[in-house]
Amino acid sequence: MESITNAFSGNNAQSGNTDQTTSSSGGGIGDSINSALGGGQSSEKNEDYLDKGIDAVQQYGFGQGAQNNENAAEQFKDEQISDAIRGQYKNFTGSDVPIADK
Repeated sequence: MESITNAFSGNNAQSGNTDQTTSSSGGGIGDSINSALGGGQSSEKNEDYLDKGIDAVQQYGFGQGAQNNENAAEQFKDEQISDAIRGQYKNFTGSDVPIADK
């Protein structure tokens, strides 16, 4: 169970490090590239409720800090988690998650 918790929280069980993303919205070319790759505050607005739920668990459950300005890699990771949840839900119930995927 610990490895599952660590996978979702970003904890590295061997070294005790965490993959916490801190990003500033100071503008510049870095923010433009991040937005083009699917990160930043603009892409946070396009998340469905399952993705927002995953962000809430990461922020409040695992204490990973604010999830309102994630980089493209974090956004991708969250989307992979939500796709896995959707797949397992469908395997278990035979129907799709009632929250539409964006």
